[in-house]
Amino acid sequence: MTKIIGVVLAGGKSARMGGGDKCLSLLAGQTLLARAITRARPQVDELLLNANGDVARFSSIDLSIIPDSIEGYAGPLAGILSALEWARAHRPHCTHVVSFASDTPFFPTDLAARLIRTAQEQQKPLACAASGGRSHPVFGIWPVALADDLRHAMIRDNMRKVDAWTARHGAALADYPVVPFDPFFNINQPQDLVRAAQLAPIPDKEFEA
Repeated sequence: MTKIIGVVLAGGKSARMGGGDKCLSLLAGQTLLARAITRARPQVDELLLNANGDVARFSSIDLSIIPDSIEGYAGPLAGILSALEWARAHRPHCTHVVSFASDTPFFPTDLAARLIRTAQEQQKPLACAASGGRSHPVFGIWPVALADDLRHAMIRDNMRKVDAWTARHGAALADYPVVPFDPFFNINQPQDLVRAAQLAPIPDKEFEA
């Protein structure tokens, strides 16, 4: 792997949060997006933001912003596809893309390295995060060489679930402990922000392994 590009996925409608940009919700005085960028940027060679609509609302974000290359809010797979196609077009030395969710404020700061190592050790083309007996396929590493395969799956087969596509190719799982809490706790509803505020002061270095 010669160059790794990361993408923070923020292209959804946030319906369960009442619409709008969930990633701009505040947690401990910082937006969820800012937290995601802070945790993701040191892990990769370059970081992108996948977001749809008017990019002016992200004018303070110093990242290249890429919209979904498939219309209709097709979910995280569309954001992953967009990042793969952008990397292929603009960064020819990039071999893989690592995806990060923007609504998961405590994801591990060693995630990209763990995903790379796990894929290599298990000799799989893909790797995704896991914790507490559950996989988290939005947090994954994706070969740029599979961009066309993913586009065909989304267009021809109307595929929308990330784990359905990973099952086609085989994905290693980078498993994390859930102590002191699950690092992949994500914000789906307003009450989740309340819970996240309670968790924010807890040191999370234990997640790294």
